Amino acid sequence: MRILFATVPEKTIFLPMVPLAWALRTAGHEVRVACQPAFADVITQAGLTAVPIGRDVDTVRLFQWYGMTSDQFEEVRIGLPAPYDVAEDPDRYTWETMLQACRDMAEGDRAESFPMVAGMADFARQWKPDLIVWSSFCYAAPIAAKACGAAHARMLFGADVFGVTRERFLEFKGDEDPVADWMGAYGRKYGFEFTEDMVTGDFTVDLLPDSLSMRAGLDYLPIRHVPYGGAATVPKWLQVPQERPRVALSFGLTATGMFAGYTVDVRDVLDSLADLDIEVVATIADSAREKLGTVPDNARLVSYVPLHALMPTCSAVVNHGGVGTVLNSARYAVPQLTMGYHFDEPIIARGLAAQGCALQVGPGVTVRDGVLRLLGEPAFAGRAADLRDEIQAMPSPNDLVPRLEELTAKHR
Repeated sequence: MRILFATVPEKTIFLPMVPLAWALRTAGHEVRVACQPAFADVITQAGLTAVPIGRDVDTVRLFQWYGMTSDQFEEVRIGLPAPYDVAEDPDRYTWETMLQACRDMAEGDRAESFPMVAGMADFARQWKPDLIVWSSFCYAAPIAAKACGAAHARMLFGADVFGVTRERFLEFKGDEDPVADWMGAYGRKYGFEFTEDMVTGDFTVDLLPDSLSMRAGLDYLPIRHVPYGGAATVPKWLQVPQERPRVALSFGLTATGMFAGYTVDVRDVLDSLADLDIEVVATIADSAREKLGTVPDNARLVSYVPLHALMPTCSAVVNHGGVGTVLNSARYAVPQLTMGYHFDEPIIARGLAAQGCALQVGPGVTVRDGVLRLLGEPAFAGRAADLRDEIQAMPSPNDLVPRLEELTAKHR
């Protein structure tokens, strides 16, 4: 088969797709990855073949084009934006307010997809993929799939707030559908009408285990998370046994890549742990490290370390609740202290806490107190082991290949 992956230019969204792309490639299928031109180096660094499509869209400029000030752009990172927040509170909208929120969402999705639609449709009709696997937000891909007759699948990077929001919107049964209107307009250009799979795929590949997932009434294919974070080297200090319990601090790529910085004062966190007999390893972006000055003696700051090499050595991890960090930690049964803030991070953090393998920073739980509890109460490690076992029981990317072949034959 020929399989075209399609992604928006965000590492946290693309990197989880890489193991599946390689599983399909090593099974003998042809694989290409469509992306905006400036993102091609990230694709090729993963050993995959990039297909630069259209022109680049800077996310910050996109929001500015959409009418947001820099302050409003920062506010976007607080939890789920409208209308996706309906996934947490199904009764928060009336038809009128949901319609307006979906109009705004559709306008933003259209603006982000516009630079890639024509190029991706043209390439798909020329290369003729059998299957297109697309990341959330990359709506040029389902348009291209319909234009060339390919089967197509969404691949989630976190909780499926997209499918749940769409499901809730359809329950209103209103007389206007902003998403169908803009996608259908492109469809008619390429000779087809809008169908619901253009929003949620013929089927959906989901990285989250059942105990952490948020799902709509769709066809889901769970897949085990396989760590991949790009080019990496295991440093020498990580090649020898540590002398005391190691606690990792990891606050994600998006905070400094897309937004203005971390939502937590890193210096305060380090100071709160300074007198504990532990080794703190904090992955901190260079731009943020410059502002910290001298750090406590028990802290090691690094700009990057492969989490799949670090986590097996850790007794606890303090993180932002991002899916990549959460699943890397869970894979090695590391108890977690989460500070969920952006998009679906609070949802993931609550799910971990409900399982008993994690705590959330909040009323009554400081970073220091949380770390002491994770290290001192064996129940957290026990529940973390249960989550690890649940993840290990999920199909690996290689296991999923035959099912993808079947579904492609069914839907193309």
